[in-house]
Amino acid sequence: MLNEKIILITDALHFLGKTGSRVMIAEGATVYAHDNAFTDAAAREKFAAEIPGVKPLAEQDPTAIVDQVIAAEGRIDVMINNDAFPALKASIDEADIGDLRNTLEALVVRGFHFAKEVSKHMKKAGQGKILFISSAAPRNGIPNYSMYVAARGGTNALAQTLAKELGRYNIQVNALAPNFVESPDYFPKELLENEAAFKKITSQIPLGRLGKQEEAGDYLLFLVSDKSNYITGQVLYFAGGWAA
Repeated sequence: MLNEKIILITDALHFLGKTGSRVMIAEGATVYAHDNAFTDAAAREKFAAEIPGVKPLAEQDPTAIVDQVIAAEGRIDVMINNDAFPALKASIDEADIGDLRNTLEALVVRGFHFAKEVSKHMKKAGQGKILFISSAAPRNGIPNYSMYVAARGGTNALAQTLAKELGRYNIQVNALAPNFVESPDYFPKELLENEAAFKKITSQIPLGRLGKQEEAGDYLLFLVSDKSNYITGQVLYFAGGWAA
């Protein structure tokens, strides 16, 4: 399905990183993976053993990462900004400005930097896809999570803007915006095993359950494939009806 596409994904140990890498490799893609933990050789080796065929990168700077993949493969067909950062809870009057800056850096600035670097090569190639894995949270807002929601909203807006800017180069840019998807980053085991807490969470979801990683992986696979070539500038919600 992916016909030997060259794909770069960030924050591979988080969010949809493992599932995304696994399904894309299974469909014929060459996947290069970034994660902050990959500065450690043991972490890279462990990830490579868990996801056979993946190419974990030690480099952290977006410019250097893109240059490294281009040097190895000659192109990047798909850039997936799978940016993850804790959703810090704080009322607006108690929120720490340093926390806000860190949230924006992780969820907006870094993705912008990767898009800036990879778009140069995609323009020359006359094709490419940039996918931001963001969140549906900005659709409805979540009280006391203004830092996280604002950052995700910025990313969604960035995807829509870049789609209009880069469309004439045959580059599609979208945001996959999940909420309530199984992930230890946002739904740790102890939370899921708390019956009252789990019931409170799922009561907000029209479908009454959390989304599965495999379901999100199938959606991601479609968006990075040629089947989505006429889809751009969209914030595509994946939230069991919560974002309707």
